[in-house]
Amino acid sequence: MSAGVSTLDLMRARLQWLERRQGVLAGNVANADTPGYRAKDVTPFALPQPVQGQGQVTTPGHIPIAGIGAAGTVDAARIETRPNGNAVSLEDEMLRLAEVQVEHQTLVGLYQRSLAHLKTAIGKRA
Repeated sequence: MSAGVSTLDLMRARLQWLERRQGVLAGNVANADTPGYRAKDVTPFALPQPVQGQGQVTTPGHIPIAGIGAAGTVDAARIETRPNGNAVSLEDEMLRLAEVQVEHQTLVGLYQRSLAHLKTAIGKRA
């Protein structure tokens, strides 16, 4: 990969980002009945910074790059707000949590297979 980042590093960073997102979404579920609570989500996963002089952000539509997997929390855009000011939809949060689980399982499988391939390449049995 460019920018000196290996595929395994990128998968590990994405897994850490998914872990952070799961925690934020679980917090939303825990506060589903808290008056005035606004649902949160993590900032989108950021790709590694490009090598100096390459891939500058020249258009607002480009992905801003802050480092691998940098994840802060932001207020999530939600359509409905209940009369008590709470903007958490349990159905939406559960769907997001299911997406995180599926992606996490997929990445863990890929990570394990990649490690097995590396072990095979260096002559150790997996």
